[in-house]
Amino acid sequence: MARALVNLTVATVVFFLLFLLSHSNPSTSPPLLLPPPHHGARPSMILPLFPSPKNPSRTFSNSRRHLQRPDSHSSHPNARIRLYDDLLLNGYYTTRLWIGTPPQRFALIVDTGSTVTYVPCATCEQCGTHQDPKFRPNLSSTYQPVKCNLDCNCDNDRVQCIYERQYAEMSSSSGVLSEDMISFGNESELLPQRAVFGCENEETGDLYSQHADGIMGLGRGDLSVVDQLVEKGVISDSFSLCYGGMDIGGGAMVLGGISAPSDMVFSYSDPERSPYYNIDLKEIHVAGKQLHLNPSVFDGKYGTVLDSGTTYGYLPEAAFTAFKDAIIKELNNLKQIRGPDPNYNDICFSSDSSDVSELPKIFPTVEMVFDNQQKLLLSPENYLFQHSKVHGAYCLGIFQNEKDPTTLLGGIIVRNTLVTYDREHSKIGFWKTNCSELWERLHITGAPSPSPSSSSGKDNSTVELPPTSARDGSPHYALPGETQIGEITLDMSLGINYSYLKPHINKLTEFIAKELDINASQVK
Repeated sequence: MARALVNLTVATVVFFLLFLLSHSNPSTSPPLLLPPPHHGARPSMILPLFPSPKNPSRTFSNSRRHLQRPDSHSSHPNARIRLYDDLLLNGYYTTRLWIGTPPQRFALIVDTGSTVTYVPCATCEQCGTHQDPKFRPNLSSTYQPVKCNLDCNCDNDRVQCIYERQYAEMSSSSGVLSEDMISFGNESELLPQRAVFGCENEETGDLYSQHADGIMGLGRGDLSVVDQLVEKGVISDSFSLCYGGMDIGGGAMVLGGISAPSDMVFSYSDPERSPYYNIDLKEIHVAGKQLHLNPSVFDGKYGTVLDSGTTYGYLPEAAFTAFKDAIIKELNNLKQIRGPDPNYNDICFSSDSSDVSELPKIFPTVEMVFDNQQKLLLSPENYLFQHSKVHGAYCLGIFQNEKDPTTLLGGIIVRNTLVTYDREHSKIGFWKTNCSELWERLHITGAPSPSPSSSSGKDNSTVELPPTSARDGSPHYALPGETQIGEITLDMSLGINYSYLKPHINKLTEFIAKELDINASQVK
């Protein structure tokens, strides 16, 4: 499996470099082709290799601070889980869960707007093709269907509980409720737990066509993974998400409590206000200037909602118009261009920089002010997305929410931000950080971090592997499909003018990371 992944990555790298060569400036030097060493061999291209710069392109003032475990008096463990994918390529972030005994692996979209976790069932004939095989209940010795009872909707024969979920983008999922063991991965100190989940019999819309297998529901509700674990008393009533930035995907998730950093900003979150996670937003500032809006504009319908399963941000009409006009006013020196999709009237700007770390010098900062006057700072990557067709161009990732008065804040708003959903104390915290480094900060025991598992979908082995020992002596369970690889080195001889290749290094890194199903920060 590892060899196949490496070969695939090499092919992708070569294809990418050939693409650069075919689109390179004619004035640049042609690629240096060396004669083949023997008859019949293909010529080689020489690619110069350069050491990485001593300082990373992205710097954070709090990069040396480390997160701590919950207070010492808390006996609850954490489930520390990796996040994969990114908004640019996928429109969502996923995590890996294992269901059954032996465990079967699934890639699930983390969604705070959903209240049930579901995966395609082996019996589903109206499910799409996803990255992992469907769940096979007959292979799990711990599987049990949830029988019809007074607390659930039942099938026509009144034998088994069923569920159905419909979403705003007109997709839907329906199936039967089941119970089995759920495992959270090798990096979690929380042991596998029995939990109820949905075994899908039908998918429609985006749920049918998406690459991810299903949804991990983190919302408020009896079927939510968080609610079930809290009800069992195995975690405290809190969880955290940290999404990677514009240039680096992935991230981390923690089920359970963590000690909040001293400079984390909080907003009250009223569980009675709506069925979703809401915050008490009162003002928006652009370049230090407050938008002239009545604070009640952010309190329409469901209020201001955080939804990790939504890609972008959406404001009510009056708020969006004021925000858009303020951004355009601050960028009057930049050329406004058409968006990448002619079907949408995206607001895009052409700049001279493709370096994400340079964006704060070009685009204004945005602040969201809560009822307690604490402010969440949004850097450009929190309200912009990269233009897919014009190099160095960026588009607004915040849109008008049609005629809906709800303010909906999706994943783009909290990139490189640790968001703690402290349900026990009815508040949500925000801490600006580098989410690609957060995962290492959570490993306070010094235990080795296993490499991410393959997501090729060609193997969903249920063979259980024996536990190994971590550095601290605690058992470290190697789940199926998690081959632990320390390092892969690729030696390539290719030739291209480095001045042309340099602006595309980040894209090349993304290609390699995507093929190996790892974070871009792991590609050196």
